[in-house]
Amino acid sequence: MAKKSAGEFRNGMTLEIDGKVCQVVEFMHVKPGKGAAFVRVKLRDIINGGVIETTFRPTESFDEAFIERKKMQYLYNDGDVFQIAVSSEDVGDSLKFVKENEEVSVSIYQGKPFAIEPPLTVELRVTETEPGFKGNTAQGATKPAIVETGAQVAVPLFVEQDEMIKIDTRTGEYLSRA
Repeated sequence: MAKKSAGEFRNGMTLEIDGKVCQVVEFMHVKPGKGAAFVRVKLRDIINGGVIETTFRPTESFDEAFIERKKMQYLYNDGDVFQIAVSSEDVGDSLKFVKENEEVSVSIYQGKPFAIEPPLTVELRVTETEPGFKGNTAQGATKPAIVETGAQVAVPLFVEQDEMIKIDTRTGEYLSRA
């Protein structure tokens, strides 16, 4: 494994620090008037998502962590375990907008999958929603809708049941009719 010194840090770099796999979110080289230079770093633990801020001497070095990203097909949910052998704990609600047979990106560290990234946008059918009322044209008014994966989305009043809609999977927001 390649070693990287704190002086070589770049945004997005993944490293093993104190037994954790961390990604550099931002960094700054600081040269105070008195004393030694240091690197102020904001790190995100990519396994559990926590963010910490810390400092290192520019000469401190860490092992680079190789994160493998594979495109895989989401086949089906088998209760607690997903078909690519990722536990429901690790998946969280990252698959709530993903239909069966959809392609997802799986992040793997040392052979163990730890995160699933759905496509940025998906097209899903609205399976349940209240009918919109004529004349109710309040700007930006929304109503709840259930899509075919079972997830709930806030949609504009004009969206009807059985319509296909586009959803941003990062925010869960309605984008447009499909």
